[in-house]
Amino acid sequence: MDLLQKTINRIKEPDLKFYEAAKERLRQQARPAGSLGLLEEVGARLAGIFSTLDVRLKNKIVVTCAGDHGICEEGVSLFPSEVTPQMVYNFVNDGASINVLARHAGAKVCVADLGVDHDFDPDLPIFHKKVGKSTRNFAKGPAMTRDEAIRSVEAGIEIVEELFQDSAVDILGTGDMGIGNTTPSTAIIAVYSRLPVSRLVGRGTGVDDLGLERKIKAIETGIELNRPDPSDPLDVLAKIGGFEIGGLAGLVIGAAARSIPVICDGLISTAGALLACEISPPARQYLFAGHNSVETGHRYMLDHLELKPLLDLKFRLGEGTGAALAIELIDAATRILFEIKTFDEVAIRDAQ
Repeated sequence: MDLLQKTINRIKEPDLKFYEAAKERLRQQARPAGSLGLLEEVGARLAGIFSTLDVRLKNKIVVTCAGDHGICEEGVSLFPSEVTPQMVYNFVNDGASINVLARHAGAKVCVADLGVDHDFDPDLPIFHKKVGKSTRNFAKGPAMTRDEAIRSVEAGIEIVEELFQDSAVDILGTGDMGIGNTTPSTAIIAVYSRLPVSRLVGRGTGVDDLGLERKIKAIETGIELNRPDPSDPLDVLAKIGGFEIGGLAGLVIGAAARSIPVICDGLISTAGALLACEISPPARQYLFAGHNSVETGHRYMLDHLELKPLLDLKFRLGEGTGAALAIELIDAATRILFEIKTFDEVAIRDAQ
């Protein structure tokens, strides 16, 4: 808990002076006010985060956190848990969707094992942060202990710190891999939204109607049995969450403490981001939403966080794919802010 609290204490407010200066420059640019929509607010927020109007995002990283889930015993996923380690190897070998999209965005992909039910070679070039080999089945009891929940969040913080040991990170995207992880993620937003599970649950990897019913039942049972306390986000994580979801929360908190923007991907990454902002509300100021997933619960997560997604491409993959594409838009927002000339700079008079 010491690392978590110390990291929370390091989070400072973005620079309001530069945010307001950016808003004013955007208003004065030689175009109709507000005509570049959401990218204007993104640019202004980045100016406040970096305390400059000329933000340069050179070192772009996407961290994909992996973990397995005991809730898969309830038949909530189309694929077996053995797929999780196979996909980790695919990420390392540069053969997955996230590798392709991150490369296109000029971002590096890093993989972290938070709780995969597999023994990876210690020399495998990933972050070895395993808290346990899969969470437990939260339809039968808590997914993890409170100590494990804290450890998973602190592992995410450690990853950010270790990235900075190599070189400064300018922007961090978060992604996930874990068969069955849409189930605990949906359970998390069910706890915070207090909406019926049937209204929130999606098909994940593509389960049929029977699989969907099993998923709804598993979440309802787990919430009723464990009674996670929404006023205590670590309790929510411990009761129904996943090791990689805790790691994703730690990435957000760690990035905020380092004063760098973090882009969450879809349902699972946003579940981690939601918990991060419940643990440390100031972290929200460094958070951006990459896209709007087709997973039903994701929309309610974004509403809870008051975040507007940059993209809506009907994605439901995870891995960090939506975050990778959004990095390109966020990069564009920095150029919009600094490079578009103002009316005064181009000597256009009486056009405002």
